[in-house]
Amino acid sequence: MTKLTLGTHPFLLGFEQLERLVERTAKASGDGYPPYNIEQTSDRSYRITLAVAGFAEADLSITVEDSQLVVRGRQSDAAEERVFLHRGIAARQFQRSFVLADGVEVSGAVMENGLLHIDLSRQPADSVVQTIRIKRSGK
Repeated sequence: MTKLTLGTHPFLLGFEQLERLVERTAKASGDGYPPYNIEQTSDRSYRITLAVAGFAEADLSITVEDSQLVVRGRQSDAAEERVFLHRGIAARQFQRSFVLADGVEVSGAVMENGLLHIDLSRQPADSVVQTIRIKRSGK
């Protein structure tokens, strides 16, 4: 029995990139640090919240690279001069990636009580109707 993929199904033309997107998303899932929530705040908006306790705004960067939202965190090395008797708070660097659909844009980011909120909005798709003219063959 032959397995049909999105790229080979006769009714799904041009969706080959969707398979690559799913593979890329599976690889980007990472180790679970930092923990995050994704919530739908309205019909066309979303909010990603990452728990980044101990990180300052200057320690974080948010970029959109090839339809992928990438959040990176790297704390300064000021802790090297401190002596810890117990260190239970994670202070490691991280990179968390989220694949964005076409039309989804980052509308803002805010840091509040150790949580980084990234707001996303989906632009309404333009409804396009196109009429294709049929030409006569040269015969």
